[in-house]
Amino acid sequence: MISDKLQKAINEQITAEMWSANLYLSMAFFLQKEGYDGCATWLKKQSQEELEHAYDMAGYLIKRGGVAKVDKVDVVPQSWDGVLEVFENVYEHECQVSKLIENLVKVASEDKDMASQDFLWGYVREQVEEEATAQDIVEKIRKAGKSALIFIDDKLGQRA
Repeated sequence: MISDKLQKAINEQITAEMWSANLYLSMAFFLQKEGYDGCATWLKKQSQEELEHAYDMAGYLIKRGGVAKVDKVDVVPQSWDGVLEVFENVYEHECQVSKLIENLVKVASEDKDMASQDFLWGYVREQVEEEATAQDIVEKIRKAGKSALIFIDDKLGQRA
């Protein structure tokens, strides 16, 4: 049986995962409107993955005799200044999610709930990958911007 404290914390994480899904879907819609269909596709897949996390956590709670709850999901942002800002926000958000997951592991550890610790460590490991992927995308976008500026600068330097 899972403790009430841990059940409450996991239910809060389920809501956070659903908010994340909505955030990424909002980002996808924004970038698709801006003509970045590839980025939109990537973000839609991220949105689906966040929902899968919510389903997985709910299933885990139920297996452990707990009650999974769907709570109110707050409104997410609707616009950004461009692709770079979107992916900087993705990276920042993934770092925040990592902190939330780490706090869940702490609660499970305080409860001496080994099964929950094991379950949650999978998410800790996944967050390492999520942060690295988002950071890599941000760096590539930044480099592409710099490369474009170098090309423009070179072209303008050829003016007779």
